[in-house]
Amino acid sequence: MNNSVSGTGRLLWAGLRALLVLTVVCGVIYPLAVTGVAQAVMGHQANGSELKSGGKVVGSSLIGQRYTLPLKKGQQTPAPDLRWFQPRPSNGLGTNSVNTQYKLLVSGATNRSGDNAELIKWVKDAKSAVIKDNSTAGYRVRPSDVPADAVTSSGSGLDPDISPQYAKLQVHRIAARNHLTVARVDRLVADHTTGRTLGFVGEPRVNVLELNVALKQLTGS
Repeated sequence: MNNSVSGTGRLLWAGLRALLVLTVVCGVIYPLAVTGVAQAVMGHQANGSELKSGGKVVGSSLIGQRYTLPLKKGQQTPAPDLRWFQPRPSNGLGTNSVNTQYKLLVSGATNRSGDNAELIKWVKDAKSAVIKDNSTAGYRVRPSDVPADAVTSSGSGLDPDISPQYAKLQVHRIAARNHLTVARVDRLVADHTTGRTLGFVGEPRVNVLELNVALKQLTGS
């Protein structure tokens, strides 16, 4: 009987020691080591690829955001603020209907087939808006100038990038709205255009948040 009790006690003590050791190693030392290495080697990425403007964090270069005007009375969808470069549409975004205590956006795709009537209407409406918004007194956007990413949302609805074609299509509007020359805004787009990763992976792209942060610095607005 005594041997059985003492044996059980030894097993419990061994298990407790293992629990304490593993808790310290896996729950404290390992996370601190990984965090330290991440901060030392790639601190910007480890902190969420945050972008700052005027000393304040304005977003992450990995997550797209909207540039809109305040809602007017009777409006359900805010109008775009045309002083800024606009991202891709975000029709895939939904709202949190489960826990209504918090106002959250739920990312996702539209889940519409290519021949879906609602999707076709979205694309046509978006194309008309792009042509209207980006045409100026001296520059007229043609329907053939509008690239696919200007009228379709990404799989997540939160794509931070647009194509160089869509960025250049917005140059004349940005120049007119911010009292800049077209050449200066065109150069701004070129400076923020990223090529294919490793020269062959993906497509050239422009990060909208980074571009608008640079535009803000340029205009002082």
